[in-house]
Amino acid sequence: MSSDFYTNSIVPYSGIIIKICRAYTDSQEDFEDYYQEVCLQVWRTKDQFRGESKWSTWVYRLSLNICLTMIKKKKNNRQHSVSDYVVPDATEDNHAFSDESLNLLYDAIKQLSEIDRAVILLYLEERPYREIGEIIGTSHNNIAVRITRIKERLKKILN
Repeated sequence: MSSDFYTNSIVPYSGIIIKICRAYTDSQEDFEDYYQEVCLQVWRTKDQFRGESKWSTWVYRLSLNICLTMIKKKKNNRQHSVSDYVVPDATEDNHAFSDESLNLLYDAIKQLSEIDRAVILLYLEERPYREIGEIIGTSHNNIAVRITRIKERLKKILN
């Protein structure tokens, strides 16, 4: 990966990638693996970007799909292996998981379905409903209803 591509096409969108990877991981190690995989796949598939949406939308959708795929692989590996593996506490002290109030929010978000996590993260990024719908693959009206329901669930979880 050239440093120019990384600097111009990944670094400006690293906040998006970090938020998505954090929402779908429980440890710093997994977070780093997911982040690295997303960056690698953005680079590998850059020529497939057709410009039909904004680059940020494409990076978001790619990040989300990669995280969901990695979760499925991890679940399949867990089902096929016998071990005493314990998932590390999401609040372990490291740079991506060190803010206590943010940890509470992410812990609540992690209790949502995988798609609802994506919707609320996009909402928190202040993405327009139309763009969220485009990324998720549904109408903006459906997104508006879904966000209202997600907010209600998060309030219950946090209280």
